[in-house]
Amino acid sequence: MRLERRARPLVGPSLVSMIDVLMIMLIFFMVTSTYLNLRMMPLTQGAAPPGAGVQDAGAGDPTAPEPPLLLRLSADGTARFRGRALAPQDLRETLARFPERDVVVLPSARAPLQSLVTLSDRLRAAGAGRVAVIRPERAP
Repeated sequence: MRLERRARPLVGPSLVSMIDVLMIMLIFFMVTSTYLNLRMMPLTQGAAPPGAGVQDAGAGDPTAPEPPLLLRLSADGTARFRGRALAPQDLRETLARFPERDVVVLPSARAPLQSLVTLSDRLRAAGAGRVAVIRPERAP
């Protein structure tokens, strides 16, 4: 008696390994991607008139939130507000003139890190609410 073997049905390639690779890639891209910082402070609240600084934007509308104060930290570690050097003792007086305003610090690319930390500590001690530091461009 002769037995015949049945013909095996053709089986396609397994998709399980491809799905595994796609899941690993998905997790990799999710972990390494950057997300928006939703706690960002807007620098301007509307169109400012020509020649107006960040501090003066939206000054005519009483319902508009006040824009943040912009402090620049120069390469020698000096804090500047509206173009003039700001001594450490003048910092509290300056913040008292603008109560409950956010502060944005724009450090120079060559500013020492210790100057930035010292300025941040002085701002907190002077009563600044939120302090944000804008990342400087790379030094040439």
